[in-house]
Amino acid sequence: MKSFTLPDLGEGLAESEIIEWHVDAGDTVELDQVVLTVETAKATVEVPSPYRGTIIRRFGNAGDVISIGSLLLEIEEKVTTDHVQNNTSRTDTATVVGTVSHHDHDVNIDEYWVGHSQQVKPTDTLTAMPSARLLAQKLGVDLNNVSGSGPSGVILDTDVYNACDKLLPGTEVLKGARRTMVSTMAESHLNVAAVTITEEAMLERWNPDEDITSRLVLAIVEACHQVPALNAWFDAETMTRCVHSTVNIGLAVDSRHGLYVPVLRHADEYSTRGIRQWVDKTVAGIKERKIGREQLQHATITLTNFGAIAGIFATPVVTPPQVAIVGAGRIIEKLMLRDNKAVPVKILPLSMTFDHRACTGGEAARFMKALVNQLQQASN
Repeated sequence: MKSFTLPDLGEGLAESEIIEWHVDAGDTVELDQVVLTVETAKATVEVPSPYRGTIIRRFGNAGDVISIGSLLLEIEEKVTTDHVQNNTSRTDTATVVGTVSHHDHDVNIDEYWVGHSQQVKPTDTLTAMPSARLLAQKLGVDLNNVSGSGPSGVILDTDVYNACDKLLPGTEVLKGARRTMVSTMAESHLNVAAVTITEEAMLERWNPDEDITSRLVLAIVEACHQVPALNAWFDAETMTRCVHSTVNIGLAVDSRHGLYVPVLRHADEYSTRGIRQWVDKTVAGIKERKIGREQLQHATITLTNFGAIAGIFATPVVTPPQVAIVGAGRIIEKLMLRDNKAVPVKILPLSMTFDHRACTGGEAARFMKALVNQLQQASN
């Protein structure tokens, strides 16, 4: 019988959340057949089976947060003649989405070895994953009162989280996008010299059915071309700044699972209609939790349209290594004096936070001026 543990998914991502199982105990699986979907770093990854055979036992449920090396499946392997012949060239390794190699992990479970032929669990020894012990200490959970769901009752991280929920009613363990947001926002506040500049764009020339998101994207593209200093990455360790000629705009998307920021690459190559189609398709994928890691990478500047929900001005948070984020508030109506007459005008409030280590105040102000001028133009 073979044991399959969660492989290293790459990029130093130690934790994953189980989104969906595609197999159950008793099912027959083929080599590289997708057995479950997990989410890590706000991206979903399909995990294939490293063996062919019959599922004996499955560990973990949808919503559980698991670590690298956590036991996922026990499989009664089906050995074929081809497998025996190719055994010298193919070791017991798994692949993630067909490319990322699975490295064997030594799973230390306090003097208990999963899969050992002579397993003996002493009655006076509490068996728990080391990570579960550390987590229990942090959450104040007594492991003596926790029932383990692992093999032969081994206590896993998931068991500790469940015990914490019972100990402190209303306590919610952050998962997926919300969990990633914690570290991302903390890093920004620690490492970015953030300054926010605000302005207003008058929308007198807009059509009644104007696509706000598309207009904002196109305006950011134009502002980036005029003042490229805001379309950049900054590395404080090497004291280097990379100013990009390509505009890749990250669009902040709110969902019930948390905040996602998919990236519209080569935004300057899109039309208004093309932007809308991309947004609709991407948002649908986020709602279904079907968004790949590559769709969340390489943004050079970010847009957050928080005004679609509420809010006039804000202080958006820059995500390193980017140096700027543009925020659009709720469109409001103001009275403006025109020829000594009060005229109602629709106003779009704008807020931009920039990293003052990489951009001067003048560059930020010129960028905002270019952004406003573009937004105030009539539709094409």
